[in-house]
Amino acid sequence: MKFRKKPVEIEATQWFKMGDHPAVEMHRNQVLVDGLPPYGWIDTLEGGHVVTPGDWIITGVKGEHYPCKPDIFEMTYDAIDHIQR
Repeated sequence: MKFRKKPVEIEATQWFKMGDHPAVEMHRNQVLVDGLPPYGWIDTLEGGHVVTPGDWIITGVKGEHYPCKPDIFEMTYDAIDHIQR
């Protein structure tokens, strides 16, 4: 059998530095570079994940957050300018 993913609208924010998204924290085992951490940490339903600059932080259908690499995000999602009802 084959299945097609249901179309779901998501919210996403591209992350570049601490403060870009409230769900991203500083990784607990990193050294600061010029006072700025090079990556972050996000707790997801599957456990924690490293977030690197340029990653998208997606808010899922249950309000959960998870990171997505830019190339995968671009292949998977299209921007919507307005909601059609």
